[in-house]
Amino acid sequence: MSEDAMRRFPVPDTDSLPEDLRERIAEETERAGFTPNVFEAFAYKPSHFRAFFAFHDALVDDSPLAREEVEMITVAVSGANDCLYCVVAHGALCRIYAEAPKLADQLATNHRAADVSEQHRAMLDFAVKLTESPEAVTDEDVQRLRDAGFSREAVWDVAATAAFFNLSNRMAVVADMRPNDEFYAMGRDQ
Repeated sequence: MSEDAMRRFPVPDTDSLPEDLRERIAEETERAGFTPNVFEAFAYKPSHFRAFFAFHDALVDDSPLAREEVEMITVAVSGANDCLYCVVAHGALCRIYAEAPKLADQLATNHRAADVSEQHRAMLDFAVKLTESPEAVTDEDVQRLRDAGFSREAVWDVAATAAFFNLSNRMAVVADMRPNDEFYAMGRDQ
């Protein structure tokens, strides 16, 4: 495993990990062509690794939101939280899934100035408000999403995605997770 995955906690040796973690990391490495550092970092605590990636997988696999929408939320929330790892890693995924090489940079710096539809602006406004001022979220905020065309389940998933990545951002910051070099260039030549 790469010691560059995170700087504040030790990165465990692959051979010391439980078999299910080694298998999941190998699958992701095969799929991506490299091992995203988040897998190595979360392997520090196997029970948290399992829960973290199970919830992540549910968010992307069992949702009415398109994968590009999940990644848009992730980048906007991560930008609001100044999370280097997630802005860079999910910025790459956002560029790829949205087929928009400039979008992630716009979302990470100011989602309100990004080239997105009004529906997506409502989605991102909600996710960032939930991130920055959760106590201020009201019935009217939820209704704005419904009025923008999101189903109740989609509203739930917008909130769940924002909440999950607030957790992820905070763990990435405290661990000082470092983005893989590969992420910086992905999805830029479209």
